[in-house]
Amino acid sequence: MSRLLVDGWQVIIGIETHVQIKSRQKLFSKAPTSLLNHLPNTRYNAFDASFPGTLPRLNRKCLDLALRAALALNCSVKTRSSFDRKHYFYSDQPAGYQITQHYSPFAVNGQFTFPKLETPIRIKQIQLEQDTAKSITNPRTRTALIDLNRAGTGLLEIKQAAEYVRSLQELLRAVGVSDGNMEAGSLRCDVNVSINRPGEPPGTRCEVKNINSIKFMVAAIGHFVLLLTILQTSEKVPQETRGFDHDNWKTFKMRSKEDAPEYRYMPDPNLGALVLSRNTLTKYVQEMPSLPAATRLRLLETYSSSGVTENNIDVLMNLDATRDIPYDGATDESTIGAVTYFEMLCSEGRDPKFVMNWIIQNLLGQLSALERPFNSEHIPVARMSELLNLITTKQMTRPSAKLLLRHMLVSPTNVPIAAIRGGNENVINKVIGWIMRETRGKADAKQAKDMVEQLLHR
Repeated sequence: MSRLLVDGWQVIIGIETHVQIKSRQKLFSKAPTSLLNHLPNTRYNAFDASFPGTLPRLNRKCLDLALRAALALNCSVKTRSSFDRKHYFYSDQPAGYQITQHYSPFAVNGQFTFPKLETPIRIKQIQLEQDTAKSITNPRTRTALIDLNRAGTGLLEIKQAAEYVRSLQELLRAVGVSDGNMEAGSLRCDVNVSINRPGEPPGTRCEVKNINSIKFMVAAIGHFVLLLTILQTSEKVPQETRGFDHDNWKTFKMRSKEDAPEYRYMPDPNLGALVLSRNTLTKYVQEMPSLPAATRLRLLETYSSSGVTENNIDVLMNLDATRDIPYDGATDESTIGAVTYFEMLCSEGRDPKFVMNWIIQNLLGQLSALERPFNSEHIPVARMSELLNLITTKQMTRPSAKLLLRHMLVSPTNVPIAAIRGGNENVINKVIGWIMRETRGKADAKQAKDMVEQLLHR
């Protein structure tokens, strides 16, 4: 737990994150997982709806990704763990219980170090569990409909103290476990807060459920601390679960907090123990991709002497942290990330600072103006390499190169290269016309024509 001092009060903050595993199928059924654009009740099967006689079967892909997350968070992975039933009755839980890992979670005692914080954050445990269905409320009729698409999707419940969620998102995306999209519900946070005077026992713990953005999480903690401080000085603090009002930026009471014993946990009789051999765990360790912290350190050690700053590297790392990740931990070889893009451009002996400036100031600047995300397909490495060569060999001025870059982004397929290479004078003249128009007649038409032909025929 994280301990902070606020106006003489010691504030203890814990954050529990529910991470939706990015697998094609659900945790205990073969039903496909759901996206936001899927119609309600089109992505579930009989087990997800809790039809009598249906049995759970563990999805190995979910386990693979859960193990990646545990190793990335430096957890101790148990060779033997088990599944339990957490009983509670709510409309979005058709079985009346949730399959989770209460008594024996598969990973415990981890730690996570942020880029900007030297002190590691303690990870209490990671457990595999089902997601619930989704309630869709109709305020007009005062009714709630249930969408079973989400029911049974694999979740990782990560319990940690004062977690820096943005760094966790980056880590989970880097190892292919989850896209960590809070707005879409694939990463949700429960925040619990208690306060006490230094030297006194911790106060009553209260919880804010299902926060779906980092901004709201910070606001909820701030409001919660203020509320608890007022209550602590005037009356007994109730143990309760609260929600966060996005419109008014404050918390509100949902229900009295249920203590763990009231969930009536019991071992799930339909699922055996989860057994992992030492050889299996060793294999997972060997196959782990590079983690963001290691990548960031390597980039600093390699390029800082060339003038590349930590902020520059953070820009590239943040771009890679927002990339779409494929299902089931697969590798997407169709596009490359920003870090790889940068290093490929540097691999031909170019000045890293020069390359970084062109990526951040020009390429990203143009993409931002066009309201488009970074994608290596927009300007492939080979084409960007040619553009940078024109600048370094002084065949093109920087202003002209910026103009050319803009056209490469706006009209990437409008230049009929095959026709130009075939000698079609009409098409060549059209291209020269574009150049003259954009340079407002300042370019030499003959020199422009010679340069275009030279570039396309080499």
